[in-house]
Amino acid sequence: MSVPHPYWLRDNCPCPECRAPRGGQKLFRIGDLPDGLSAVEATRDATRLAVRWSDGHRSHYPAGWDAPAGPDERTEHAKRLWEAADFARGLPEADWATYLADPEERIAVLAAVRRSGFAVLRGVPAVAGQVLRVARSFGYVRETNYGELFDVRAEPDPANLAFTCLAVAPHTDNPYRDPVPTLQLLHCLRNDCAGGDSGLVDGFQAAALLRAEDPAAFDLLARTPVPFRYRDRGVELSAEKPLIGLDPRGAIREVRFNDRSTDTAALSAPAPAELDAFYAAHRRFAATVLRPELRLDLRLAPGDCLLLDNTRLLHARTAFEPGDGHRHLQGCYADLDALSSTLAVLRRTAAVLDELEALFEGEGSREYLGEAVTLAAHMLQAAALARAADAPPALVAAALLHDIGHFRGGGPELTAGTGDRHGEGAAARLAPHFPPAVTEPVRLHVDAKRYLCATEPGYAALLSPASVRTLAAQGGPMAPDEAAAFAAHPFGADAVAVRRWDEAAKDPAAATPSFAEFRPLLRELMQP
Repeated sequence: MSVPHPYWLRDNCPCPECRAPRGGQKLFRIGDLPDGLSAVEATRDATRLAVRWSDGHRSHYPAGWDAPAGPDERTEHAKRLWEAADFARGLPEADWATYLADPEERIAVLAAVRRSGFAVLRGVPAVAGQVLRVARSFGYVRETNYGELFDVRAEPDPANLAFTCLAVAPHTDNPYRDPVPTLQLLHCLRNDCAGGDSGLVDGFQAAALLRAEDPAAFDLLARTPVPFRYRDRGVELSAEKPLIGLDPRGAIREVRFNDRSTDTAALSAPAPAELDAFYAAHRRFAATVLRPELRLDLRLAPGDCLLLDNTRLLHARTAFEPGDGHRHLQGCYADLDALSSTLAVLRRTAAVLDELEALFEGEGSREYLGEAVTLAAHMLQAAALARAADAPPALVAAALLHDIGHFRGGGPELTAGTGDRHGEGAAARLAPHFPPAVTEPVRLHVDAKRYLCATEPGYAALLSPASVRTLAAQGGPMAPDEAAAFAAHPFGADAVAVRRWDEAAKDPAAATPSFAEFRPLLRELMQP
């Protein structure tokens, strides 16, 4: 068969000669591919596409590898555009302690920030500096001229309108920076004065409404760079960006809106004839932003921490009277790329654990090479024995996962007496996710059986009938030189421990824990 787009296909070869196994980075440059590259042979079946290239290289592409990517997560197409009434049933929120303890809750919070533009964490200790801990729970603090964190409260000599008791209209922060901080956090320490309520507006929704109602105004704002500037005694910052930023396909990707920071005296992009049109469009967008139905009002209480997408959401504040009480928030900036990275890793980890759990609940319910327990019960019992022995977490995980090489096709070759590579298969399957302290005892646990049969008198007599039958297919007891090499292996002793639990974990009357009990342990061991 012929293959389309040979350079694209070869550029995406996933083999270890072309890409680093851990990070997937390419090990070649595009110019290294030969001129006139073509496919000499190509075959496809249900599981993969195999290609032999004109330069002799062979590529194997798993089924589905070229599935179309989803929309850019930073654009409107990956968002839920909203008006205030959409949150009549409640805000995207979570308890801080639960967020820290439960990865699923953390996934929900971070996904809400990406999809809706914000989330609220309740119960963050109302102690100075805690906002930094929140930012570091998913990424890194973006330090600015305001410092790592800043206090939002009325000050006697404010350098910024935010540090007064005046009302603040809907705006995005720091539009005078390039790049702009993409994420803002505001943590309430005290709020017992009259007023000082917070407000949020979905800038993407406002821009989408403008596009629908006045396409010419939308287009003008999307292509007109606006100068933004901030200066004080020690800082002068400026950036020139459109109020509405689009991606190359024309989707809304960013909103910068802050009347306090525009330096329109320097506005030079529109032709003189367009200046009036620009101001008409600007005023229309400003009026759209101020529509009451778009503004979601909320009052932050001590311990509440608001996370918001500063490239999308406009935030506001009502005026307050400091004499009636105190309003004190602490804020910091972070970035969406770190949040998205943490979310992706959490989801990837959850997906791996979900797949393992599904194997235990599905294929694991089948018989286990003639033993009196199922394959899943056997592995769960082995993990329970390791846990009862106070084994290190990695060794408990190895005991739990030691026989996953029997899943999806493994096992029949053993009963037929034709060989056994289930230890190597399991280790290879686990290696992308777990460290050698888990995978090496798994890989060696079959050899550990052969080692014990060769070196420990009476061990072979302890084997179950099924284990005796498979010993021959596994190579029989080790020769003296093999046993010496095994004993010297750094993970040999751990493999022997797994082997002993393996042999003991075949009791149909024993209490068997659930896979869910081991998920937190596995999650902690998984490597990025």
